[in-house]
Amino acid sequence: MPVKLTGSTEGFSTNLSSSSCGHNLTDWNQTMDKMYTYFYLLLFIPGLLLNTTALWVLCKHFSKKTKAVIFMINLALADLVHILSLPLRIYYYFTHTWPFGQSLCLLCFYLKYFNMYAAIVFLVCISVQRYVFLLNPFTARRWRRRYDLLISIGVWVFVGVACSPFILMRSSGSSNNTASCFKDLPIRKVSATLGVTMITLCELFGFVIPLICIIYCSIRIAWSLNHRQTLDQQNSTAPSSSARSRLQSITSNGQTDKNHEKDVNSEKRRALRMVLSCSALFLLCFAPYHINFLLYLMVSQNFVLHCSTRLAVKQFHPVSLCLASMSCCLNPLLYYFLNAEFRMHLRRTSSFSSSFLSSPISSPKQCPAQARLLRMESTCSDRE
Repeated sequence: MPVKLTGSTEGFSTNLSSSSCGHNLTDWNQTMDKMYTYFYLLLFIPGLLLNTTALWVLCKHFSKKTKAVIFMINLALADLVHILSLPLRIYYYFTHTWPFGQSLCLLCFYLKYFNMYAAIVFLVCISVQRYVFLLNPFTARRWRRRYDLLISIGVWVFVGVACSPFILMRSSGSSNNTASCFKDLPIRKVSATLGVTMITLCELFGFVIPLICIIYCSIRIAWSLNHRQTLDQQNSTAPSSSARSRLQSITSNGQTDKNHEKDVNSEKRRALRMVLSCSALFLLCFAPYHINFLLYLMVSQNFVLHCSTRLAVKQFHPVSLCLASMSCCLNPLLYYFLNAEFRMHLRRTSSFSSSFLSSPISSPKQCPAQARLLRMESTCSDRE
């Protein structure tokens, strides 16, 4: 027997209006529209500036052998696509009308979930690649940039197909509801078996498996770093024969195995910070939505009858969606604070632009100093 997986505010209001739980739902719906409007307004300008800057820096220095740069570019691109659709969402939640046609409505609705799951997969790709390259240096040497490009294309295709049910489940609406969009779109009726299958696949591949991958990479990198530090401590207390063997391993450039171990530990610490940051961003932005998603559907199907629980789940749903959209602004900060090369190129570009705008064109005395500064920063980039 077909059942309606009610996810829209309209359907939820109908279910609750027959009980005592619906007395304050109307006020909450109005508050929710205002929250969407103000939140997307606050998100649009910073998200647009941060992601366009990130894309410009990453693409301009595309030839640099930065780890996971391809995945970072694709992540920024996915965020920018969602950011560009926010003005239409702001218009709808502010005016409560949609004059732009059904196709554009479904496209904007689709882009939100497409961005969310593309961001999840690319965060997993960044974490897994850092883990694999760190613990398998030979794999990193043999790896080619075209492999990242092929993986990225596969991610776009997979996420694009996997997110198609989000728009296929939305019906076109009746003739008196043509101005509705986003959360007010009615949902098609599907069988209970199909509904449970779709929910299970969404939670499994969109949340559980990515979460396991990111946590596993974090634990493995942390264990490897701790194991390396333990070995270093043991070697530091070893007899003088081991010290003599290390002295014999000095290379022609004057580098010792101890210096090499310090470099490896430093690289592992940077990789651990990157993976832990991906984990924190994943848990902050995407875990609340996926946890609330199950509860939201249970409430909408009347599996949960407790009034306060139903209202709490309903009211937290838009909050979880806003947290998921917040990743569009947090991802570029991830590049800046955890990637030294990204910071160097951004500072070099901003310093060059500010000096160019503030200095007279005819002052040639600053040019040699600027050239030396750029050469020094370029040398630091190569060492990084």
